[in-house]
Amino acid sequence: MTTPKNIQPSDAKLKITQIKGVVGAKQNQKDTLRSLGLKRIGHTVERSADAVTAGMVNTVPHLIKVEETK
Repeated sequence: MTTPKNIQPSDAKLKITQIKGVVGAKQNQKDTLRSLGLKRIGHTVERSADAVTAGMVNTVPHLIKVEETK
């Protein structure tokens, strides 16, 4: 399941998990995943849903899974 391209900036927390590898991905997508703090498939990070994070999530929705946490 991939994330739809509609994450909006808010004050919520996002739990972001990498679900696909970066082999064959474009360089900007690899850089975006590293900027989010993701290192490998199955790795999860928690970020606030500010404008910067929302933009990065919307750049690589096919490589990650996003859940909203409290």
